[in-house]
Amino acid sequence: SSLLFSTSLPLPPPPPPVRRGFFGSALESSEAPVEMVCKRKGIGLRAYPPRKQPRCAILRGNAAGPGVPSPPSTDPAECQQVLLPEQHLCPLPLAVDCAREASPKDSVTEDGKEIIPSSSPSHLPELDGREKPEPGEPYCEEPPENLEDCCQESQPPLPDINQLPPSILLKIFSNLSLNERCLSASLVCKYWRDLCLDFQFWKQLDLSSRQQVTDELLERIASRSQNITEINISDCRNVTDTGVCMLASKCHGLLKYTAYRCKQLSDTSLSAVASQCPQLQKVHVGNQDRLTDEGLKQLGSECRELKDIHFGQCYKISDEGMTIIAKGCLKLRRIYMQENKLVTDQSVKAFAEHCPELQYVGFMGCSVTSKGVIHLTNLRNLSSLDLRHITELDNETVMEIVKKCKNLTSLNLCLNWIINDRCVEVIAKEGQNLKELYLVSCKITDYALIAIGRYSMTIETVDVGWCKEITDQGATQIAQTSKSLRYLGLMRCDKVSEVTVEQLVQQHPHITFSTVLQDCKRTLERAYQMGWIPSMSSAS
Repeated sequence: SSLLFSTSLPLPPPPPPVRRGFFGSALESSEAPVEMVCKRKGIGLRAYPPRKQPRCAILRGNAAGPGVPSPPSTDPAECQQVLLPEQHLCPLPLAVDCAREASPKDSVTEDGKEIIPSSSPSHLPELDGREKPEPGEPYCEEPPENLEDCCQESQPPLPDINQLPPSILLKIFSNLSLNERCLSASLVCKYWRDLCLDFQFWKQLDLSSRQQVTDELLERIASRSQNITEINISDCRNVTDTGVCMLASKCHGLLKYTAYRCKQLSDTSLSAVASQCPQLQKVHVGNQDRLTDEGLKQLGSECRELKDIHFGQCYKISDEGMTIIAKGCLKLRRIYMQENKLVTDQSVKAFAEHCPELQYVGFMGCSVTSKGVIHLTNLRNLSSLDLRHITELDNETVMEIVKKCKNLTSLNLCLNWIINDRCVEVIAKEGQNLKELYLVSCKITDYALIAIGRYSMTIETVDVGWCKEITDQGATQIAQTSKSLRYLGLMRCDKVSEVTVEQLVQQHPHITFSTVLQDCKRTLERAYQMGWIPSMSSAS
């Protein structure tokens, strides 16, 4: 009944037009028109997306007369008759309230300039105390106290990470591992999948210890990305010579090739890599039983840029292949051999004569003697020397090398029973740049440790594990006198008591002391820091 009553009211007469001057300023009038408020409802408001209302509801409210709003129409046909452009409107103040608040002062200043009326949305009065409509009366939503409340339901969307430039996303993805990119990031969306397939991520491939890697997979990788510069297939037992040859035939820019413990590979794969990739700089193929001198000959004759080789535990390699590499690869800087019983002093001499840029040399457990090692004194750039388990190595040769090779920073003499205190004293005095000295299972006593602490100003790491003659005195003296020591290995030095080690740990916190008990404590501490909690079964 109220709805019928509201629609039967006569429409108010149209307001008189506003008279304006020549420059558009409003002239004074006896009363402000009601429509002025609606025309100026957007003045001073921030551009928020407003709350959506049905258009038919607004028209019905206006048709009923000022101050008599009506509920939205539920007739879809009536709403379709309204031919207005679609727009979203915030709730407007009631027309009666607008007329009540409006005054001539709100429209025109003393200077005659037009200003915002006080009844505009930017100057709305407090509406908290407004009475709610009685039951049965038409409901009209009042404007909120804060105009920003009408926009809370349509906040701007959060920033999308995909709006970042591709170069930024590629930089982020570069910090992920191969597994994280392939098994996680690439599954988020197609855009990320395309980014994860970018060529820069497929230049350096670490496929080690993945038994899913086969010849077919290597062929697919090589066909998709021919810009591979580094690949590691260590412990990939399902890769054969065929797959490596296919990879080498398509990736001519390969620089680093690593294949540890691939016992199924032979000279065929190494020869293919050497012939197809002439810019090769690094070859690590340790523990390949089928590798012989034939593969090394191809490598030495084709790869002139070779700088780093590792043929440890390739038992069929001899001086013949090593000599060809030494004569063909003059830019070598690192060479490591281990338990190559067919490699003798001839190979050491060849490398010392033809490869003057060598910086790292290792012949652990090879059939090398002091006659071959003495030639290493010609290497002025030598910085790291590994002479572990050289059965015929004397003290004089070691002292001569330390005197001649002034850039030596790391010296490993472990498992050489002939090294004595006198040799260690000369090393401490002559090794001006020496930082690491490994003397595990050598024939030394406390005097060697005392000499290191007294004469060396550079040695930071000393390992004398399994030296049975080391006692509390030697460990205490080197800890107290050395100004550079940061690590002291005392593993299985049975004459050094754990009580003494505990005291040294407290007195010299800058030094790491390595014993069985101390290493166990550090391991447990790291486990606790990583969140490990002992279970009841392990505690019992």
